[in-house]
Amino acid sequence: MNILSVVTLFPLLGVLALALIPKTNTYQIKIVALGTSVVTMVLSFVMAIQYKSPASGFAFVTSHAWVSSFHINYALGIDGLALVLILLTTVLVPIVVLGGWNESEGGRWSVKTFYMLILVLETFMIGVFAATDVFLFYVIFEAMLVPVYFLIGGFGTGERAAAALKFLLYSLFGGLLMLAAVIGIYIISAQQVIGSFDVSALSHLSIDHTTQNWLFLGFFIAFAIKAPLWPFHTWLPGAAKAATPGTSILLLGVLDKVGTYGMIRFCLTLFPDATKTFAPYIIVLSVISVIYGAFLAIGQKNINSLIAFTSISHFGFITLGIFAYTSQGLTGATLYMVNHGFSTAALFLVGGWMVSRRKSAAIEDFGGLQRVTPIMAWMFFIAGLSALALPGLSSFVSEFLVLLGTFTRYPVAAIIGTLGIVLAALYVLILVQRSLHGPLKSGNESMSDLNLREKIAIAPVIAALVILGFYPKPAIHVINPSTTSTMSQMNVSDPHVLAGK
Repeated sequence: MNILSVVTLFPLLGVLALALIPKTNTYQIKIVALGTSVVTMVLSFVMAIQYKSPASGFAFVTSHAWVSSFHINYALGIDGLALVLILLTTVLVPIVVLGGWNESEGGRWSVKTFYMLILVLETFMIGVFAATDVFLFYVIFEAMLVPVYFLIGGFGTGERAAAALKFLLYSLFGGLLMLAAVIGIYIISAQQVIGSFDVSALSHLSIDHTTQNWLFLGFFIAFAIKAPLWPFHTWLPGAAKAATPGTSILLLGVLDKVGTYGMIRFCLTLFPDATKTFAPYIIVLSVISVIYGAFLAIGQKNINSLIAFTSISHFGFITLGIFAYTSQGLTGATLYMVNHGFSTAALFLVGGWMVSRRKSAAIEDFGGLQRVTPIMAWMFFIAGLSALALPGLSSFVSEFLVLLGTFTRYPVAAIIGTLGIVLAALYVLILVQRSLHGPLKSGNESMSDLNLREKIAIAPVIAALVILGFYPKPAIHVINPSTTSTMSQMNVSDPHVLAGK
C-alpha cells in the first residue's frame, strides 16, 4: 500500500477506534479524533515531501480491480492540483476538531457520532481529490453527501433539517446528471477501445462536438451546484447558517472545492471542444457570481450568512480563472481554492467563537469587541482583510493572477470582476466596524478572549494567510506543472501578451 492510500484510508482507523470507545467518554473521543486527524496531516506532509511532479500523468499511482467486468478500478494518483487540495483538507480537519472542541455537544446525536462523521468525511474528501477512475470519483462524490447531511441536520441550529435536505436534494440532482454523463463516456470508450473509466485514457477519446456538449453539461452542472456558482448556489446560505462552524469550514473550505476541482480535472481535459463552446457563457455566470455574492453579503445581518455570500463571490473568481484559458488564470484559480479555504476557516472559526460567547449570530448584537477581546478581534480583522484580498495576505496573489489571466482574453469580464474587490472592501469593513469597533454593546462586557486551545487552533490558519501572501512560490511551483498539463490537453496557449511574444 503506497503512501497515498495510507493518507486516504488512515482516518477510517480513527473511526474504528472511536467505535470501541463508550459514547459517554467524550474527552477520550475528542482526543482520539484529534490524534487521528493530526497523524493524517503529518502523513500528508510526508507524502508532499516525497512528491515529485511527473512529466505526465500522476504520482503515487495505485490501481486495483474493483468491478472487473466493467473495468472499474480502485485507482488513485495525484498531481500538483490534487496535492495542494489534499494538504488543505488534512490541515483544516484537525483545526476543525480543536477549534470546535465543544460544538458537537447538544446535537441530536452523540459526540462520538459527530467525530466519526468528521473522520469519514475526511477520507471521502481526500479520496475524491485522489481518484483517477471516473466511476470511483463519482461514488465518492455522492458518498460525501451522507456525512455532511447528518452533520448539518444532526448538529446544526435553527432550520437545520430543511437546510440539510435542500443541500442533499440539490447535490443529488447534480449527481444524477453526472452519472448519466459517466455512463455516456464509458459507452463511447467501449466503442472506440476497451471500455474504461481511467481519466487518462478517457482524455484521448474522439467524441463528436454535439455529444461533448451534452456530456460536458452533465459534469459541469453537478460541479456548479457543488461549487456553488450562480444560479446553482441557493442551497448554500441556509446550509452555512444552520451548520456548526466546523461543518461550515469543511463545507465551504474543502467540499465546495470539489466542484471547481472537477471543472479542471474533467470538464477541461475530457471535453476541451465543449469547454471552448460554453466558456463565454460560464464567464458571464462567474462575473454575476462575483458581483451578486458581494452585493448580497453587504446586506446580511447574520455573520454566517455574510460569510456564505462572500464565498459565492470568491467562487466566481475561481471559475473566472478556470475558464479564462490562460496559465495565469488557471494557476491563480487553483491557488485561490487553497487561499479561500484558509480565509474561510479563519472567518468561521473566529465568528463561531464570537457567536458561542454572545449566544447570537446577529451582527447588530456585537460592537466594541476590541475593547474586551482584543486578540479575538485582531484575528477576525486579519481574516476579514484576507477575504478582501489585501496585499500581503494570501488571497491577493491568487486574485491578482485570476484577473491578470482573465484580462488578456476577456477584458470586460476582468474589469467588471474588479468591482468585486471594491465591494469586498465594503462588506468586510462594514462587518469589522459594526462588530469590533464603536461603543461596547450591552451584553458584551463579560465576553472572554481566546483561550489557549483557541489560540493554537487559529495560529496555523493566520500563519498560512501571511506566509502564502508574502511567499506563494512553493505552492505555485507545485501547481504550475498541472496547469501546463491541462493547457496542453486542451491544446490552448497563452495570448501573446502573456507568453511574452
